[in-house]
Amino acid sequence: MHAKIAVLSGDGIGPEVIAEARKVLESLVKARGHMFRFEEGLVGGIAIDATGTALPEETLALCKASDAVLFGAVGGPKWDDPTASVRPEQGLLGLRKGLGLFANLRPVKLNPALLGASAIKRDVLTGTDLVVVRELTGGIYFGERGRREGGTVAFDTMIYSVPEIERVLRIAFELAGKRRKHVTSVDKANVLESSRLWRETGVRL
Repeated sequence: MHAKIAVLSGDGIGPEVIAEARKVLESLVKARGHMFRFEEGLVGGIAIDATGTALPEETLALCKASDAVLFGAVGGPKWDDPTASVRPEQGLLGLRKGLGLFANLRPVKLNPALLGASAIKRDVLTGTDLVVVRELTGGIYFGERGRREGGTVAFDTMIYSVPEIERVLRIAFELAGKRRKHVTSVDKANVLESSRLWRETGVRL
């Protein structure tokens, strides 16, 4: 296997975590004969300091030309000004949008040795094995936002289209088909119109 991997260490704990992740990948070179070519890119706070933007065009181009992206973390006290026009998090959101990364998969498995460390009853936790599928490129993070009435009123708009909902639900259904064939869709359909659309689309699919 030959693969080009874009390495975006980012800020904070990112470089430390990525350094260890690279060691794991490099061990596969010896154990399995895989060949990896790593190429570094800037993202987040360090990218702002170097280029004035959280996601330089060169970084996005590198990611698009790679077989995989190894991402660390963005943000930290140095850039922790919520009123700043350029923020580290814009790099992460830009990567999601630019690469079409619309579904975040979060496996949840319980280490039996940690059963006693939780306040939840042991018999409830035992055997926990699920995957959370989170939508990443629509909704409130990408909707229109702003201030009005002299800055005393703020708004963030949550917008979803049927195609956006369908594609992430299909990911969930495909995963469930290989597991227990069960999907739980979490919404607020009693209040939110966008949640009603989610539920209608899920039932129809």
